[in-house]
Amino acid sequence: MKTLDQIAAELPDYQPQAMSADAVLAFLSRLVTPVQDTLELALFDALGRVLAADMVAPLDVPPHDNSAMDVYAFDGEQLASSAALELQVVGTALAGKAWQGRVERGQCVKIMTGAVMPEGLDTVVPQELVSARADFITIPAGVLQAGDNRRLRGEDLAQGQPALRQGDVLTPARLGLAASLGLPTLPTRRPLRVAYFSTGDEILSLGEAPREGAVYDSNRYTLFGLLSRLGCQVIDMGVVRDEPALLEAAFTRAAQQADAIITSGGVSMGEADHTKAMMKQLGDVTFWRIAMRPGRPMAVGRMRPASPACNASTADNASAASPAQPQGALLFGLPGNPVAAMVTFLAFVRPALLQMMGARPEPQPLLRARSLEAIHKKPGRTEYQRGCVSTAPDGSLQVKTTGSQGSGVLRSMAEANGLIVLRHAQGSVAIGDEVEVLMFDGAI
Repeated sequence: MKTLDQIAAELPDYQPQAMSADAVLAFLSRLVTPVQDTLELALFDALGRVLAADMVAPLDVPPHDNSAMDVYAFDGEQLASSAALELQVVGTALAGKAWQGRVERGQCVKIMTGAVMPEGLDTVVPQELVSARADFITIPAGVLQAGDNRRLRGEDLAQGQPALRQGDVLTPARLGLAASLGLPTLPTRRPLRVAYFSTGDEILSLGEAPREGAVYDSNRYTLFGLLSRLGCQVIDMGVVRDEPALLEAAFTRAAQQADAIITSGGVSMGEADHTKAMMKQLGDVTFWRIAMRPGRPMAVGRMRPASPACNASTADNASAASPAQPQGALLFGLPGNPVAAMVTFLAFVRPALLQMMGARPEPQPLLRARSLEAIHKKPGRTEYQRGCVSTAPDGSLQVKTTGSQGSGVLRSMAEANGLIVLRHAQGSVAIGDEVEVLMFDGAI
């Protein structure tokens, strides 16, 4: 296991007081170790979990050639003629039961979607393309080709072919694919246990009476939502006052229970509180100033390994007997401003947690949209502007900001449906310029 100094030595031009967004992601990718514990889960319980091993198809899907639609199946060789084709209907093939008859040249069978294609037949014509009289149908010339509307055996998956890969996040489609293979359970990584708390004497918990200079804690609720969307087991530790004994107890208890610890507040340069000092005392921690807006201050590190004391409250008994992370829980110290905390989480912490979950590292997908307004931007930092993406009359995507971009203006985050990502070297944006957008759907 590498120390933070060893990881920093691997990165060219590592500058903790002027970290680029790309450098942060590169550092975290080296710091993160995926959890190793696995759980065999029924498909209904596996949504959002990460697959722990490759799944090979034990059978062909579909298991036989079948009809992709209703209504008439026949031998497509008969379409070679340039004339209309007349066929006699000699039976009906239903889904779930193979038709046992024989179809001669000049004949066809009525067939239902999903039914096994009778021997010698390879083409299906839908009702709307034929004219019918009594037991005969007529197919006009030129409307069909041999093999149309037939699903081939193994067309979806061939037996022995990898169907799902280790590191796949189990989406609804992937659960359906597993079910189509007859797999009732899947091996998954256990969910991450993430403890989080807010720090600061100025923070009020909900239900406390307002007081001068104090604000209600919103970060615990946004972080709860962000972590829940990832499928983490969240451990809410509330608000921790800026007192060494309380902070030490909170960090120690979090490290005993969690794979990762997230705090908000107390990591800015020159702050008079004790959070940073306690992080240093209890772990291997570095403090960054990131060239980004909103955000900038962030603490990252690893708490010292915890004793295997306090795992009785975990949801998965398969791993409750051992410490959450034997090498020590990872620590992410986020800025205290609400929007800065959310943006820093989305840009850096979310990808790191996905890697901890065992998911394959993949860049976050970005859309491109035309800016409806000019955006002032200086090269030398990455900016994440709150934006609203919509569809223009010509069908293209367009985006505008939500107005004030202050790091404490949470309302603008609630009104946005994505973040306009302006890269480190990028300058100002003119009306009509294309920009990249990280959409919230699925992340928030």
